[in-house]
Amino acid sequence: MRRQRKTKIVATVGPASSTAETLRQLFDAGVDVFRLNFSHGNHADHLDRINAIRAVENETKRPIGILADLQGPKLRIGRFASGSVQLARGEHFVLDLNQDEPGDRNRISLPHPELFSVLKPGLQILLDDGKIQLEVEEATGTRAVTRVTAGGTLSDRKGVNLPGAILPLSAITEKDRKDLEFAVEHGADWIALSFVQRADDIREVRGLAGPDVKIVAKLEKPAAISDLESIIAEADAIMVARGDLGVEMPPELVPAIQKRIVRACRRAGKPVIVATQMLESMINAPTPTRAEASDVATAVYDGADAVMLSAESASGSYPVEAVTMMDRIISRTEADPYHHDVLDASHTEPDATMASAIGLAARGVSELLHASALVAYTSSGFSAIRMSRERCATPVVGMTPSQRTARLLALVWGVHAVVVHEVDSVSEMTDYACDIAQESGYAQSGDTVVISAGLPFREPGTTNLLRIARVP
Repeated sequence: MRRQRKTKIVATVGPASSTAETLRQLFDAGVDVFRLNFSHGNHADHLDRINAIRAVENETKRPIGILADLQGPKLRIGRFASGSVQLARGEHFVLDLNQDEPGDRNRISLPHPELFSVLKPGLQILLDDGKIQLEVEEATGTRAVTRVTAGGTLSDRKGVNLPGAILPLSAITEKDRKDLEFAVEHGADWIALSFVQRADDIREVRGLAGPDVKIVAKLEKPAAISDLESIIAEADAIMVARGDLGVEMPPELVPAIQKRIVRACRRAGKPVIVATQMLESMINAPTPTRAEASDVATAVYDGADAVMLSAESASGSYPVEAVTMMDRIISRTEADPYHHDVLDASHTEPDATMASAIGLAARGVSELLHASALVAYTSSGFSAIRMSRERCATPVVGMTPSQRTARLLALVWGVHAVVVHEVDSVSEMTDYACDIAQESGYAQSGDTVVISAGLPFREPGTTNLLRIARVP
């Protein structure tokens, strides 16, 4: 079984999609990676979902990726005595550290002492995803007087955003540490780190989880965009998390920033996911808006490795239909002859490394000889990712002896991962590559296959071999 498209689909698991039957339907509809959102549910819930996903993997004999998304330091106000208040433009509203008294229309607790060190006159504070807007007039280490610049109804525990401020917060909370330990213990393939502000945030998590954990940096704060190149260099993959990014930055800037991030990731050869509100209307409707279909197609034209469903698959009324629709949009977009012209136009030269040279050469050879498949024999997945970076029209087969690597490659553009046994010689690897290309439906007898690998075998990061073979 193989997908007939190259852009991958990530779907969030939630109340609407937790049963074994629904997870199987979602996989059959096109899901390549399942996202577990640790902002919701407990460890028992997530373990049930992990076991159900692995059961689908065993049934289908196809590697499935699991992305564990940590909640991160989500900032929230306290609770009101009446549950909610009405704020009017021009009024004063106080934020303080007093959690003992419930809030009223004049004040509310902001139980994050470290934030008061960055509150300065003129700083904007956004509440409830930007629906309520405040401007700081006075601030001390424990209290801030603000003026309401955009009012409305404000209720308990709503989120807080401080656009333009680099917050003195660790990227990982105590809850995140426990969730990280659980996710690693139970075999999550990717760990998504929320509210990344700087490359040091990623290094902090890697120090806790170990060098082998693969980290997806979620870019949802303006500070992260300022440190974009360093974050991409440190992370293993990137998520364009447009929800909070669209709150903390003017909406008209988000499309250009999305394209900038995707281009930078493609240049660096790092997988990139475009996420949030892609088919938002399908939470409650069986079909998307035309604008949403265009949004998914734009990410595909830009060359994103994956597009992601959030509430559409986690809590919506049409989870399977949403995945099916996303699969259809991707497939139709990739079938457009203009699609590959756009990818080629945005292609950048790789860095001067051996693995990148092999990836670039493999693309050139495959196009010159009209090869049916590019096969990367890889233990770590690196050589397959370098081939994917080239966005070649020729299908890429990631042939690996590691089940974990195959699951990682489920996120990578255009790579069809296959688990094989260890090989001991170049001739054995070549024969195996031809067999796999044929069995997967990419090649027939007499077709040309281009193969990359690293010698000696079983040493990650040694991609240095390019071989051309003809399928017997």
